[in-house]
Amino acid sequence: MATYRIEADQLLKLFLSGAAALEANKTWINDLNVFPVPDGDTGTNMTMTVTTAVKELKKLDHPDLEAVAKAIAFGSLRGARGNSGVILSQLLRGFCKVSQEKEYLDAESINEAMKKAVETAYKAVMKPKEGTILTVARGMAEFWAEQVKETANLESLMNATITHGDEVLEKTPELLPVLKEAGVVDSGGQGLIVFLKGAYSCLMGHEVSLDEEQDKKDSFLKNGVIEHEDIIFNEANLGEIVFGYCTEFMIHLDEPFTDESETAFRAFLEGLGDSIVMVADEEICRVHVHTNDPGNAIQEALHYGPLTNLKIENMRFQNDAQKRRNSERRAAAEKVVFTPKKEKTEIPESEWKDYGFIATAAGNGLVEIFKSLGVNEIVEGGQTMNPSTDDMLNAIKRVPAHTIFLMPNNKNIILAAQQAAGLTTDKKVVVIPSTTIPEGISAMLGFSQDQDVRDNECIMRQTMESVQSAEVTYSVRSTTINGMKIRKGDIMGLGGPNGLYAVGKKLEEVTEATVDAMMHEDAAVISLYYGADVAEADAQKLADALTEKYPQCDVELYSGAQPIYYYIISVE
Repeated sequence: MATYRIEADQLLKLFLSGAAALEANKTWINDLNVFPVPDGDTGTNMTMTVTTAVKELKKLDHPDLEAVAKAIAFGSLRGARGNSGVILSQLLRGFCKVSQEKEYLDAESINEAMKKAVETAYKAVMKPKEGTILTVARGMAEFWAEQVKETANLESLMNATITHGDEVLEKTPELLPVLKEAGVVDSGGQGLIVFLKGAYSCLMGHEVSLDEEQDKKDSFLKNGVIEHEDIIFNEANLGEIVFGYCTEFMIHLDEPFTDESETAFRAFLEGLGDSIVMVADEEICRVHVHTNDPGNAIQEALHYGPLTNLKIENMRFQNDAQKRRNSERRAAAEKVVFTPKKEKTEIPESEWKDYGFIATAAGNGLVEIFKSLGVNEIVEGGQTMNPSTDDMLNAIKRVPAHTIFLMPNNKNIILAAQQAAGLTTDKKVVVIPSTTIPEGISAMLGFSQDQDVRDNECIMRQTMESVQSAEVTYSVRSTTINGMKIRKGDIMGLGGPNGLYAVGKKLEEVTEATVDAMMHEDAAVISLYYGADVAEADAQKLADALTEKYPQCDVELYSGAQPIYYYIISVE
C-alpha cells in the first residue's frame, strides 16, 4: 500500500527508528577513520546527537507535527557532538524549520524541507568540503526534487533517494584525495544513510527499536544492522584565518528574521569575510565574522536592530609572551595536586569575575595542569569522547564570569563550542579554536589580566599558533596515508601538514622520529605529556635521550595520564 503523507505520530516513529539504526551501527562507523587510530567517534557523535532529540520526543504526549519538529530540532541542537554531530543537527534543524509549519508532510513539503536542511547545514560550516556528509545530503535532496515531479508515493521516493545517496557516497573518494588513497568512502555520509535506512525500515512497517538485541546476522529490515564494507570519514578542515579583524556583536532584532532577510544578511557577511557564526531566534541574532572591513558589517547589521556586545579586534596584533612561558609552565607543573571535586554553590552576578576559562581535556594530569593555569571548568572529553553543545552550555553556566574563554583543544569539538557560544546570551563567550592540548595550554599561558578581551584573544591565538603539536598512538588497521604504509598495531606519530610524522614498530623510536620531524631552527622547548599506558621511568628515559640529542632545547616532561595516546608532544 502506497504512502502519500506522514502525520506527527509517524514522523516521531520514523525518527526513533533512524536513531536506533545509528545506535546499532555506531561501533562500525567508529572504527572507520582516515587515520586508523583507536578513537574514531563519528558513529558515537551522530548517535548521541539524535539520542538527545529522542529524549525530547519521549516527553511529548499526543503531539502535533509542530511539537515533534521542534523537539527534534531542539534536542539535536543541544546534543550535537563533534563536527559530524553538529552538521547532522543542522540538517535536522533545517528540515524541521519547514516541517513545523505543516499539518502533515507529503512529497512536496518534504522536498521543501530537504532543500532547507541542506542550506542550513552548508551555512553552519565555515568552509564546506565536498566528499563529506554535506555532499551526500545535497545529492539526495537534488534527487528527491527531480523524482517528486514523477511520483508522490513516499515509499518509492524514499527508497530511490536512499539508493541514490549510496551512489553519491561511492563517489566521495573522487572528491577527497585522502579517501581515494585509502580506497574507501566517507563515514559521515554513511552515518546519514544509516539513519535514513532506519527511518525507511519503519515506513515499510518495521520499527527498529533502541531496545532490540537480536542476532546481528539477520537482514537490515529485521534488526537495523547493515551489512558493512570498509569506509572512513574525514572531518572538514575548518581552514585558517585570512581576514584581519575579528568582529562580534549581538543584534536585538526589531522584528524576527524572515528566511529571505536572514539569507540576505548571511550572504552579505560571506561577501565581507569568513569564520562566520550566525545564530538567531525571534529576538536576538548573534554574529561573529572575520573581515577586513568591520564597519560595513556593523552598518548593515544596524538595519535589523540596535547592537550590543560589540567587539572588534585586530588579529594581526603582535605580543611576545615567550619570556615568561617556560617559567610559568614549570610553575604550573609543580602546583599539580589532585583534589576531589566539591559541590559548587551558585554565585550571584554581582560577584562574578571579569574573566573565566573552560577547557576540554581527558586524563587527570592534563586536567590538573589546566586547573593550575587558572581554568575554572574542565569539560571531560577529547578525541575519544567529544562533548556535546549542551555539555559546553552547562560548563558556561557554572563559570561565574562575564567573559569566558573556551578552549576546545580538538578540531572535532570547535563547531560544538561555537554553537554553544552562539546560544549564550547572558555572558560573552570567546572560543579560542585550539585543536590540541598543547595549543590550549599555550593559549592559557598567553592570557594576561592586564589586557582587555580583544587583546587577550589576539595574544592567545598568537601563542597558540606558535606551537607545533603531535600525538603518538597505535594503528587499529592497515592502510596507506600520504604514501606511507601502515600496518595494524604500528605506532604512529600524528600531526603536521600531512597528518602523519612517523610510523614504526617501537614506541621510543617513533616518538623520537616524530620530534625530529617537528624540530626547526627556532625551537627552544620540547614538551612531553605521557599517557596512562606509559611508565614514568620509560618517559624519563625518552626525555633524557631528547635532551642529549637537542642540547639547545629545554625538554619538559609531564604526566598527562591521557587515554589512547602514549605521548602528546609540543615543540615551540
